[in-house]
Amino acid sequence: MKLKIVALAIVLTAAIESADAQTVYTGPGTYQSIGPTTYGLNGSTQQTIGSTTYVQPGNSGGSATTYQNIGQTTYGSDGTSYQHIGATTYGSNGTTSQTIGTTTYIHGPDGKTATCQHIGNADYCN
Repeated sequence: MKLKIVALAIVLTAAIESADAQTVYTGPGTYQSIGPTTYGLNGSTQQTIGSTTYVQPGNSGGSATTYQNIGQTTYGSDGTSYQHIGATTYGSNGTTSQTIGTTTYIHGPDGKTATCQHIGNADYCN
């Protein structure tokens, strides 16, 4: 759950995790998880291997980022960090994400929000 929330928060603030799915949120739409890889919009992908998550932004631009989960904190190769406390994740960039049941609410530091609903092996985001 932790890495999914981190990825959602990271991408929300850049433009804009149940254990069984990861989500790279680059905009409203459906994100399909197959094994450890999630395929998002415009060719974005996220793959988790052990405690490391690799995010490729696809055609939406930007550079690839690697995230390392150590205890309750996730550290990004881009210098960001995320603290996981219960169902809420707090980003060093001012982003917060909260998962309640199968719904994740992402609040960006600029006031933008997004909601993602996890059903089966897909996430449906507005």
